[in-house]
Amino acid sequence: MYKIVYRPRALEELEDSLRWYGEKSKKVAENFKEAIKEKIESIKESPKQNPKKYKNYYEAKLKKYPFVIIYIVEDERILIVAIFHQKRNPKKKYK
Repeated sequence: MYKIVYRPRALEELEDSLRWYGEKSKKVAENFKEAIKEKIESIKESPKQNPKKYKNYYEAKLKKYPFVIIYIVEDERILIVAIFHQKRNPKKKYK
């Protein structure tokens, strides 16, 4: 089984998004957090199920939220690079 590792940027994006959703509705924030957890578990079980979009970067889309989880599969770990809102500038996606 792969180990999940987060880049600081991914954690910052997650915290910012949870804060934003929490200001709107605690329930929506909880649902968003659960959707992220479920998607990361799915990635952990089968990391190559999602399309490779750029170099070695994979993208996993969330169903109910406009976010993609961008990650790299390494030997025994999955590096979560970003939790990226799809309305943001796509040029910043892989930085």
